[in-house]
Amino acid sequence: MANLTKDAGREARQAFGFWRANRFLLLRRLTQLAIVAMFVLSPVFKFWLLKGNYSSSLFLNHLPMTDPLIAAESLATGYWPNATSLLGAGIVASCYALLGSRMFCGWVCPMNLVTDLASYLRRKFGFRQSAKLPKNTRYFLLSVVLVGSALTGSLLWEWINPVSALGRGIIFGNLAGLWLVGTVFLLDLCVIEHGFCGHLCPMGAMYGVIGAKGLLRVKVRDRAQCTQCMDCYHVCPEPQVLRSVLQGKNGEPLRILSPDCMSCGRCVDVCAARVFVWTHRFNTKGEEK
Repeated sequence: MANLTKDAGREARQAFGFWRANRFLLLRRLTQLAIVAMFVLSPVFKFWLLKGNYSSSLFLNHLPMTDPLIAAESLATGYWPNATSLLGAGIVASCYALLGSRMFCGWVCPMNLVTDLASYLRRKFGFRQSAKLPKNTRYFLLSVVLVGSALTGSLLWEWINPVSALGRGIIFGNLAGLWLVGTVFLLDLCVIEHGFCGHLCPMGAMYGVIGAKGLLRVKVRDRAQCTQCMDCYHVCPEPQVLRSVLQGKNGEPLRILSPDCMSCGRCVDVCAARVFVWTHRFNTKGEEK
């Protein structure tokens, strides 16, 4: 029997305790806040763990890291980025291509803190879905951003990128773009559930493409274990990725292979039946016909 949306994860907490029912959520928060701390505290202690911002930075003042979407936009405009920026984009893209789909979105992106808060409030106050958009909208917007950058000769997405705006606000105290962050929060809270990350963000689309063949995956141990409590659907930022692994036929993949998955691990956390487990994309045990 399905649980109430606001009670998602309660059975897991009762069965396994707070840590095991929230461990991946807490680890994600620790990772996100640690990255913020490295940006903010490095100049204070004069030791540059991370120097720059979420668009372009240096790790330990030497290893470049560049947002792949910015690099792609720059190439689309016809302006060739410098060698350091290209190397940084290659390093970032290679890491996420190896790890898994959209791990930047779930484990690094500061906007995830904002959109997760909106999602939590929706569940607790019982806000119903009030609008819908096709799930492939973000891929359409990614195309628009790249084509628009080519036509305008500018980094089109950076004019309205709430991720960059929030990063500048946190790291440099620049509050001018925080209205974008507030707009995303209200969109997710009042208009479209998981609206920004789940429907609109072209950065998410880019990382989905990059990590489509990544190694780390969530897998269903056994569909018969599922009690249909719906807790995983309630907390998942991309609940459509759960349908095939939970409701598919015998022999169909038990691994979540969709590039839309944010690799956040919340389904693993909240499942009291322990249906989900972290594994790798080549683990096909139980899927043989």
